[in-house]
Amino acid sequence: MLDFVKGARFPALTALALFSAPSFASDTGHTAWMLTATALVLFMTIPGLSLFYAGLVRAKNVLSVLMQCFAITGFMSLLWFVAGYSIAFGTEGVEPGPYMGDMGNLFLANVSIDSMRNGIPETLFVMFQLTFAVITPALIVGGFAERMKFSAMLMFSAAWMLLVYAPVCHWVWGGGWLGDMGLQDFAGGTVVHITAGVAALVAAVMMGSRKGFGSTAMPPHNLTMTVTGAGMLWVGWFGFNGGSVLSADPELTSLTLVTTCLAAAAGGISSSIVSNLLYKNFDLTMFMNGVLGGLVGITAGADQMSPTDAIFIGITAGVIIVLGILLIDKLKLDDPVGAIAVHLICGIWGTLAVGIFGAMASFNQFIIQLIGVGIVGAFSCVTAFIILFTIKKTIGLRVEADEELKGLDLMEHGMDAYSDFRLNQH
Repeated sequence: MLDFVKGARFPALTALALFSAPSFASDTGHTAWMLTATALVLFMTIPGLSLFYAGLVRAKNVLSVLMQCFAITGFMSLLWFVAGYSIAFGTEGVEPGPYMGDMGNLFLANVSIDSMRNGIPETLFVMFQLTFAVITPALIVGGFAERMKFSAMLMFSAAWMLLVYAPVCHWVWGGGWLGDMGLQDFAGGTVVHITAGVAALVAAVMMGSRKGFGSTAMPPHNLTMTVTGAGMLWVGWFGFNGGSVLSADPELTSLTLVTTCLAAAAGGISSSIVSNLLYKNFDLTMFMNGVLGGLVGITAGADQMSPTDAIFIGITAGVIIVLGILLIDKLKLDDPVGAIAVHLICGIWGTLAVGIFGAMASFNQFIIQLIGVGIVGAFSCVTAFIILFTIKKTIGLRVEADEELKGLDLMEHGMDAYSDFRLNQH
């Protein structure tokens, strides 16, 4: 039986694990699990996140969102190969700098079929981390859905991944200064969700609302699609968190799967109850966002929490989701998919929860987590603003008003998702 009170179980992706922990022998069990986890995390973006977002937008923009998510997957994969991995992790065996890797792995120069990292083939470690570098900018799509130029989206995603995600990844997981300070982020509550959530907020503010927002109803066009995507995200999160152990360790991997599932379940149930109390109905979209909020909330400390801790974190995340979406609506911010509430607000909650619950809970750890939230949030905010402002002043961020009215599917991609859409449009 697991002892949830004994000493802290440090996350596998910290500097301690990367540079001090004894390496496993080349073990087919560890490798097999990491191959599975890698596939599950990629599955979260394509098709999981793609379908989740696409179902929440209007019919005239569904292909636009799908194309954005798939294009980000392809483009970020190549950029991770070229420079992202080197910025984030540097060369195995080389003392890491505080702010970025040593750049010795540009184009994977020092990664061979025989090289190992954390007890698994380094090529597999590269691929697992690639899936995180893919999904993080894809999360930001929700903040500018239905109104950003495709070319601007590609430029922003590329610059943001290299200038924000990869450096923050190094700071926390690659032997950088935040990891050395003691910031704990097991699987990306800070590195993934806070960075992306802040960027989505900045994008939503700078882009402005969709035409007709607040005066014209803009319901999701296909909630069946969204539910399918949400289910894929829930399942894929087992790879997201469970894979961050970087081994098939029976106790720790099993614990992360338990805490992940319980937090998701608690988040969905609590958000549904709160939405019913406020709106007198059990809102499906609130339930799904509550599930995702619970998943985001547990991500930073999935290896540290008891099952009871995970349930409480999930319940709180579900409440936060409903109140967060309500606040965003009051502020008249146009966030079609709820990305800000899910990833930013619940990412903050999950990061701080590491200092409140679980094996590492202490006032000192809470302060470290709070400092980490502030630094990472501010860095992503300022950098995202600079990137978006530069694009706005060069090629422009937003499609023209008539293009937005007709829909990005037709105007940006030359096709409709549904063959009879134009015929039935009023």
